[in-house]
This record gives sequence, structure tokens and C-alpha cells, in this order.
Amino acid sequence: MSTEKVLSCRQLHKHFRQGPETVHVLNGVDLEIGRGELIAIVGQSGSGKTTLLQLLGGLDAPSAGEVLVMGQAIAQLGERQRSALRNRSLGFVYQFHHLLPEFSALENAAMPLMIRGEKKRRALERADALLQRVGLAKRVSHRPSELSGGERQRVAIARALVAEPACVLMDEPTGNLDADNAEAIQELLLELNSGSQTSFVIVTHDREMAARMRTVYSIDHGLLGLQSGEVA
Repeated sequence: MSTEKVLSCRQLHKHFRQGPETVHVLNGVDLEIGRGELIAIVGQSGSGKTTLLQLLGGLDAPSAGEVLVMGQAIAQLGERQRSALRNRSLGFVYQFHHLLPEFSALENAAMPLMIRGEKKRRALERADALLQRVGLAKRVSHRPSELSGGERQRVAIARALVAEPACVLMDEPTGNLDADNAEAIQELLLELNSGSQTSFVIVTHDREMAARMRTVYSIDHGLLGLQSGEVA
């Protein structure tokens, strides 16, 4: 596996004001993610898992510390540059698919490339290839309302991968699925990771999913450490 670091953070802190009080969510998190890594982040509800994922993705700013994407400190970039870096280097999958209801599965999966300015034909060809790979070859023309929950999440995964990102960040990707669909998504992620150099960082409450990742971290009292014991 390559030693190249695609995503990292150093001494990451995040706190929020709640009335007169300051709530400290992250208290100096360090993390380095190399190419092709398969990582789960677990912890109690409210421990800061999603907050960390948002900071790693440049969707929120830390109170202190820095995040580097492909070696670039994102805090040093303007919003347009930051958005371009996210589009080029990162993919995102959430518990709820966030597909655009008026577009087909094919168009939804192609959206990151079209936003980037790729020619529509090229974007749709790439999206079609990924939808075939995730088992939706016969569903490409369907809109989200015509797809099952598992199918919608597969479209979201194809969308996250369409721009060939260095790392995909996932927040509870099976949290809204039944057991059979959750199992299918787990198998799909393992297959996709084994066939590429794309890294996956997955926040999850799913014990079985976390156990199948190569590396598992837990967040406790705002600190990140290698997992020991049971997944929360």
C-alpha cells in the first residue's frame, strides 16, 4: 500500500457555544490516512464522529488545528479553491442519500463531474460504468422515488466515486437500511476498496461493518484512538 497521505489532520480541536457554556467536542485529534486504507470511526452518540468527518471534508472549520487534503492545508484556501479540492479529491456518502429527485440515477451519479465542468457525455459514460459496477445497470433511468432504499444508497456511492477521489468519507452509510441491504452495502464497499486505491473513512454504529474494516478508531472525550473492546 502506498505511504502517500491523502488526508490528515493535526491537533484538531472543535468547540461550540451553548448559551454561557463552551462545549468541547474534539480535543486535539491527529489522524493520517494513506491511499487505499479502509477505516472505521466509532464512538458513543454525541462523541464527535460526524463533527470530525465534517472537518476532514472541509465542510466545517476547526476551532484549532489543521486539515490537509493531498498535502494541502484547506484553511489556506479560498472557498472556491476549497470546493474544487473537495470535488477533485473527496467523495461523500451520508446516511440519507441526498439524491436530487428530479434527476435520474444516471444524472445523479454524474453530478460531481458535471459540476466540475466535464463534458456531459463523458460524465454520463463514467456514471453509467459505476452504476453497472454497483449492480444498477437496469435502473440507470429511474428517479430516486422509483428506487428502493438500498438502490438509492448505491447511487449515492456511485456518485461519491465518479470523480475518482483519493478518499471517500461516509457517515452512517447503512444506518437507514434494513439488515439485508446493509450487508449488501458492506460487501460492495469491500469490493470497491479492494479494486482501487481509493481510501474509505466510515463513521458507523454498525458493529459488523466496523469489524470488517482494516483499522478501527474510537472517539472518547474528544480524543481519537485505536479501537479496543466493543463498538458503541
